[in-house]
Amino acid sequence: MNRILLRSPKEPFDVVAPEKVAVDNLIGSNTGNLLFLEAAYKLLATRDVAVEVDRFRVHEMGADEINDRFDAYVIPLANGFRVSFMDGLDRVTPVLRKLKIPVILLGAGLQAKLPYRSGVKRPQDESVKAFIGAIMDRSGFVGVRGEWTQDYLQQLGFKDVEVIGCPSMFMSGDKLDVRKQAPAIDADSRITINVTARISEMGPIVESHTAKYPNLSYIGQEMDCLRLLLYGEAYPDMVVSPMLPASASHPLVRDGKTKMWVDPWPWIDYLRGTDFTFGTRIHGNIAALLAGTPAYVLGHDTRTTELARYFEIPHKLISEITPETDAADLYAEADYGPLNANHKQRYDTFIGYVERHGLSHVFQPGEDPTLFEKKVASIRYPDSVALYSGSAVRRYGRGLKRFVSGAVHGTRERLPA
Repeated sequence: MNRILLRSPKEPFDVVAPEKVAVDNLIGSNTGNLLFLEAAYKLLATRDVAVEVDRFRVHEMGADEINDRFDAYVIPLANGFRVSFMDGLDRVTPVLRKLKIPVILLGAGLQAKLPYRSGVKRPQDESVKAFIGAIMDRSGFVGVRGEWTQDYLQQLGFKDVEVIGCPSMFMSGDKLDVRKQAPAIDADSRITINVTARISEMGPIVESHTAKYPNLSYIGQEMDCLRLLLYGEAYPDMVVSPMLPASASHPLVRDGKTKMWVDPWPWIDYLRGTDFTFGTRIHGNIAALLAGTPAYVLGHDTRTTELARYFEIPHKLISEITPETDAADLYAEADYGPLNANHKQRYDTFIGYVERHGLSHVFQPGEDPTLFEKKVASIRYPDSVALYSGSAVRRYGRGLKRFVSGAVHGTRERLPA
């Protein structure tokens, strides 16, 4: 039996309490990561292949162990080509250079401001060049998430770069069917919103939709939201608008309208019962599309916008958004025809890339891709995290630490209830 090592913090079938997820960061800082990581796991777990996750510890495993135990190393990445991930690339690159097995990049993206600028020098360039160079030496070509990342790598000198999108969109292979079930969005509609804490333009949007749509839910994804729900711990100073749901006193958090799951499957199930999703989180919107629910992306950087463009997901740039932007209007103008009609062509591109690397997959003849879903359906994953559901001892300890720190710096903060 062949063995594949997959970059991922946990197995899809691991049931882990949200508090342990927070302590060990088993979502890679954002639950959206689990959508493409677990889609990759499903894709590769054929009858004659055993998939094992590296738990983000490949630099500790070392090349000798990986060479001895595995036949290939598969690396799905999100916005891996960014300044804040340089250390991550630098840790793994020396290991990649010593591997004797194929290394397959299963999608990766450049994170940069819009508009995208081609050929400019970026702080992460040398780390990216070393990382991609090590992969090219073992596989010869790489697949990235969109056109701007392709151009970025080509400007760095790598020519064999193909746009393949993101594995998350191929969770069900070549099948995707997103349709509007309601003729229009109104005050009774079940809407979900996703936000990026540093995007101030979303503040007025959150505020107006909280007032206008009683059934609105906010679905959090990042580790800061998990800590907020578990311990009542407010977001750090990176939040630039008090209108965003970043503290326990915000109406969406206080009134139980904030949802967050530490596994993708109950998250997708929840979205099947909603009418519309919109916001700045690319995988928050992809989760809805996988559920068959219409979604609308508000693109704010290259990583979100290039995926929306490639998959023809209805979208606007955040620069086009005003405080008067309304979900009802986004829903009315959204056309999911191109997304659905061209999905098969994009799947063929993606799966052709996988097969050219010599990898088998669950969508080929003789395999049963439903086995993964059946196993997932048999597992009871944790429910959405409730406010103040974390350990009281841990909550008090975190609050005490902040209180003491505030006293030293001349400020005081009330301990959490």
